[in-house]
Amino acid sequence: MKKNTFTLLLAVLLASVASKAEAQNLQVLYDTERGCVTSTLEMFRPDAFGSTFYFVDLDFNPRAIGAYTEIARELCFWQDTDWNWLSVHLEFDGGLAGAYSFNNAWLGGLTYSGHSADFSKTWSLSAMYKAIPGLKDLQGKCRMHNFQLTGVWGIGFANGWCSFSGFADLWSEGSTLIFLSEPQLWVNLNKVSGWENIPLSIGGEVELSHNFGGFDGFYVRPALGAKWIF
Repeated sequence: MKKNTFTLLLAVLLASVASKAEAQNLQVLYDTERGCVTSTLEMFRPDAFGSTFYFVDLDFNPRAIGAYTEIARELCFWQDTDWNWLSVHLEFDGGLAGAYSFNNAWLGGLTYSGHSADFSKTWSLSAMYKAIPGLKDLQGKCRMHNFQLTGVWGIGFANGWCSFSGFADLWSEGSTLIFLSEPQLWVNLNKVSGWENIPLSIGGEVELSHNFGGFDGFYVRPALGAKWIF
């Protein structure tokens, strides 16, 4: 199960790959360690005031089927150059995985973003307040007030054949610090002669996590899969 915060700039990368102002993509990944399949549906839509982004994960685990979603709104009012801007970031996260429930969370903060002139390189940094209603520690004390830092990047290279994208999140849940990063590497098959109209990519990701999803300590979990942009 992912826990993404793909903000505006990664979505812009997807949009540039698809050559559309709007972009959606469907990913199907097989976790080689846990032996389960995750599908991810992502959508990005810009408008005059910023952009809206959401994704939905479905985990097809042999023991349980889980779901997780995030929806984020960027309100962009400040631009210091043609390539960099500051925006207000609003977000909701939540999900359910069998008997384990992800904490619903409301986030708000600022995102500083940038990209190269041809959109082949994109990045963003976000600092956010994170409210987790109902979160308590072992002594029953309320731990609703938390924080989250997020970095997102996207790089296209090899004349468009390959893309390297991902995110890194660091957030608190009470006294616990949680880290999650999922770098992805894709080979874009629409560069193959005769496949120009087939927006299919193959590759995968590596989940790097610490104290995430009920697991203490650091874990490395590779996954292989495909992505269809439409």
